[in-house]
Amino acid sequence: MELLQKILELDTELFLYLNSFHNDFWDTIMLMATRKETWLPFYAVILFYFVKKYREKSILIVIFLALTILASDQISVLIKHWVERLRPVYNPEIEHLVHNVLRKGGKYGFVSSHAANTFGIYVFTSRIFKNRSYSILILLWALLLSYSRIYSGVHYPTDILFGALLGWGIGWIMFKTLMFLDIHFFGTRMPKIETTGLAIKQSGTVFLVFLTLTTTVLIVVSILHYYNYL
Repeated sequence: MELLQKILELDTELFLYLNSFHNDFWDTIMLMATRKETWLPFYAVILFYFVKKYREKSILIVIFLALTILASDQISVLIKHWVERLRPVYNPEIEHLVHNVLRKGGKYGFVSSHAANTFGIYVFTSRIFKNRSYSILILLWALLLSYSRIYSGVHYPTDILFGALLGWGIGWIMFKTLMFLDIHFFGTRMPKIETTGLAIKQSGTVFLVFLTLTTTVLIVVSILHYYNYL
């Protein structure tokens, strides 16, 4: 118990340190980063390459990606209500020290559903595409969204860590299940998911969409803050 208490204390100290770096500009950026709607063009280009690379098998891939997100989300919610660890913004001992951006979310925060979902997507899609550049990009995306939850004051670092591990495990299980089905039930249909990946030029397109999206957000937020619209 003493070890657990020490870990929780260190977790709280690290959270307060990371959460202390904020200003109005980055409040807006992190608020937008944590919103699913912000990343719709990014999701769209990933789905586009599912269809382009895997044709009719893309339906199976999308189903398992959806199952990855659903399982990560629902299992993380179950863990929240089982562990009942208060989010930082609801912790009476530190809530006056927490910088919260707009929403507090539900009462409990362990484990982070955002981290579980994003790391589930990272593992599953990076194993599907088998492209180093894409894997690095989607990992950075998952880390950004996870950090935004600490910045927003709604999760401790360990909420993020264990949420990421949960999503990682679920993403891996879903990928392995998909590979089993593809090999044993759809092996005669081409292309084979096991040997088909994202080409360098295609990963460059994904990166370009990501870069364009993030740059646009930064420019728009900068302009709005400059003219005091936010």
